[in-house]
Amino acid sequence: MQGPARCSFFKALLWALALVALLQLLYLSLLSGLHGRQQRSRYSELFGGRRGEAPGRPSEQQKEQLKRALASGGRLDASGQYRIYTDMLGPPERAGRAPDLVLATHTSLSNLHQLQELLGRWQGPVSVALFAPGPAEVRLATLMLYALGALCGPVRQLVSAHLVCHSGDLAAFPELEDRAEFARLKACGDVFAKLARAGAGRRNYALGANASYPNNLLRNVARGAATGHYTLVLDVDMLPSEGLREAFLALAATLGAEGPPGVFVVPAFEIRHTRRLPGAKAELLQLYQVGEIRPFYEELCPRCQAPTNYSRWLNLPLGSSLNIAYTVEWRDPWEPFYISAISVPPYDERFKQYGFNRISQACELHVAGYSFSVLNNAFLVHKGFKVPSEFHAQKDAENQRNKVLFRQFKQELKLKYPGSPRRC
Repeated sequence: MQGPARCSFFKALLWALALVALLQLLYLSLLSGLHGRQQRSRYSELFGGRRGEAPGRPSEQQKEQLKRALASGGRLDASGQYRIYTDMLGPPERAGRAPDLVLATHTSLSNLHQLQELLGRWQGPVSVALFAPGPAEVRLATLMLYALGALCGPVRQLVSAHLVCHSGDLAAFPELEDRAEFARLKACGDVFAKLARAGAGRRNYALGANASYPNNLLRNVARGAATGHYTLVLDVDMLPSEGLREAFLALAATLGAEGPPGVFVVPAFEIRHTRRLPGAKAELLQLYQVGEIRPFYEELCPRCQAPTNYSRWLNLPLGSSLNIAYTVEWRDPWEPFYISAISVPPYDERFKQYGFNRISQACELHVAGYSFSVLNNAFLVHKGFKVPSEFHAQKDAENQRNKVLFRQFKQELKLKYPGSPRRC
């Protein structure tokens, strides 16, 4: 081949190679763009609305609310040990009714699935404080709260959600790589099912080394969202009787503001099998008679609930309306569940893990002059009998540490309420 012809051949070859390379780049660019659109589409599907879901605020607004909550960096608690992110999903869509009765509850990720049944029974505003004891849990908790807000109409409508973690941990907005965690989540039930699987077999308070469950801090955080309202503080694995919220608001409308401060005690029970949870007192009495239901903590600490006077309560005439049945005086170590105004003293946040966390608060109410009025038709049911074998190994040691703190706490109350004749 002559020189000019050879040169033309190589030029043509180079142009051909350049064209192939250009086509490859164009193909890769188009492929990349398509992949990016697919990722954004799936991300939008995951965290956006679903057809058939109850109407709620737009997904973009949810995203912005979460970003604002996280951008604040949260706030530290009084001890400086914990970081608190409030209103992760913004205020509930049905917020604003006054006065109302807010159910305040707390949980770790292992029990967050219980929120679904609680919402179904309560049908009113709920404030939940979620504890995440480590970086991985903080990331998962943020994602799960966001998924609940995006996919669950009842959560958007009724729940204010707050995240509590250690002060050294920071929550961050979900990234695209987190999508794999939720590839199969299409509806609200999928989120709760995933939470139930994640919590299967875990024990309360068993959080691993160097992690203490700050139950009283969590209670205060949940109660903090109920400003101007009444509150009922419950553990997340308890259910109230049906219609309790509406019945109490009707009762509260008839009560005057005169007289000493008081709280309204809701008797608590525990049920052996959770497939049939009573909604009305007549149902509860039937299950009690056959041994399926018993007073709360009957096996673990009968004295902790004895002042409720279950025998008297169970034998009250059945009535159609909610009323005060009788008033009892607090005595150690009573730890009742009760409805109260938000103005009651907060829980002492030094109490963590197991023991004396609720007793200490009830003790302070007594010293501060509060009365304890037991409601006739209202009740709470804990899912499952409380038995010693189901507790974590460190329960007794934690109880002893908190017992020492409780002695100190009682001495402090004498200084806090010097004019009170009451002691505990």
